[in-house]
Amino acid sequence: MSDGPNAHLVGKIGAVLRALSTTNAAGTTTTDLARDAGLPRPTAHRLLSSLAEEGFVDRDLHTGNWFLGPELYLLGQTAGSRYDVTHHARDSVHRLAAKTGESAFFSALRSQETVCLLREDGDFPIRSFVLYEGARFPLGVVSAGLVLLAFQDDADIDSYLGGTDLTARWGQDHSPEAIRTRIDRTRRRGYAVNPGLVVEGSWGMAAAVFDHTGKPAWALTLTGIESRFKPARQPELGALLLHEAHVLTRHLTGNGRGR
Repeated sequence: MSDGPNAHLVGKIGAVLRALSTTNAAGTTTTDLARDAGLPRPTAHRLLSSLAEEGFVDRDLHTGNWFLGPELYLLGQTAGSRYDVTHHARDSVHRLAAKTGESAFFSALRSQETVCLLREDGDFPIRSFVLYEGARFPLGVVSAGLVLLAFQDDADIDSYLGGTDLTARWGQDHSPEAIRTRIDRTRRRGYAVNPGLVVEGSWGMAAAVFDHTGKPAWALTLTGIESRFKPARQPELGALLLHEAHVLTRHLTGNGRGR
């Protein structure tokens, strides 16, 4: 049943909404959304028109750009009572930004992607804007995606890397061999480091937050310019990330387990 036409349609709708969520601040055109969702433009337009009738998406009459719609907001408010953990993470994100001066983030693992949920900037005046609220990256990309992949079971890592080509978009630094090397380093340190692999000069570090089963489910991240993440400072930043990740894991699970 999961391979039937209805499931195929739901998959396309999901791709449209996820692609739209990454551009919701400014909206996006039908053409750009079709590209990001991996759909033909006529298909994307047809789905957007149908979703608009139900209030799931909205269109600016002046620019023609598409946005997530009011019905999704109402549904999200209801779902948030069960799934929203950002109110627990805000204190950790604030402390990281205040103590380091860098930009701090909280991201969630969703399927094979990370989704940035929170951002707070520290007082250092130069910032990196690779991450922003709503940004999505595949596992293995950016420090949050690396740390959430690194602490999965070996079999799950093998399955993911064996069936995913990250090099087409992200370059040879994201080949399975290169990612495995960074996974080993991440496991030894306890935290992940992204040395400007997505945007040159924009560095990031992340620690995993674990759910009640002991699996990585969220990540805390610090980002900034390369000069602020020199080797001599990385252990200090890593220790702060790990401390807040442990605090948040204990808070979310209520049992003190985590790594």
